[in-house]
Amino acid sequence: MKNVIRFKTVFLSTIFGLALLFSVVACNNPTPTTTTSEDSKKVAEEGKMVKMDAMNKEKDAQFLISAAEINLEEIKLGQLAQQSSTMKDVKGLGKMMQDDHTKAYADLTTLAGKKMVTIPTVTGTKADDDYKMLAAIKGKNFDKAYCDKMVNGHKDAIALFEKASTECTDTDIKQWAAATLPTLRMHLDHSTMCQKECEKMSKM
Repeated sequence: MKNVIRFKTVFLSTIFGLALLFSVVACNNPTPTTTTSEDSKKVAEEGKMVKMDAMNKEKDAQFLISAAEINLEEIKLGQLAQQSSTMKDVKGLGKMMQDDHTKAYADLTTLAGKKMVTIPTVTGTKADDDYKMLAAIKGKNFDKAYCDKMVNGHKDAIALFEKASTECTDTDIKQWAAATLPTLRMHLDHSTMCQKECEKMSKM
């Protein structure tokens, strides 16, 4: 009888010990938190926002680079017009282009520096090819070709700056684009007038 009692006591002690051990293990190894669909959606949305922000910054930076290329080309062609033109109005147009685009490029350089965007400091291959083509033309033909280039170039520039003034996400860049538009439109007006003068001269 004593053996039976001793066996029961040992058995119960063993059961109690195992139960205690199981509870300790369970506390040290909590059940993993289940990721809900809402958590997954939040993570996906945050990733999408980061990606969109990077894309917007890239677009803004590309606009600054394109604007720099335009300014550099207009400066170089303006200098050429002052040297090669046979007409006073066209020489004046070239001087205007050189002066205004030099100022615009200086302002752009400051803005790009604040936004940590590296912009070109020299003209690219296409601009160099345009320069060579115009430099090879002489006399009245040069005047007409230069004015045609200014009209077409400024139409494209205005379209680019109008888009940037509404679509850029950076407020400073958007404001700079909008502030530059009046000068570009004035350049287009002067270029168109000179173009008409050249057409009159060609008919004489």
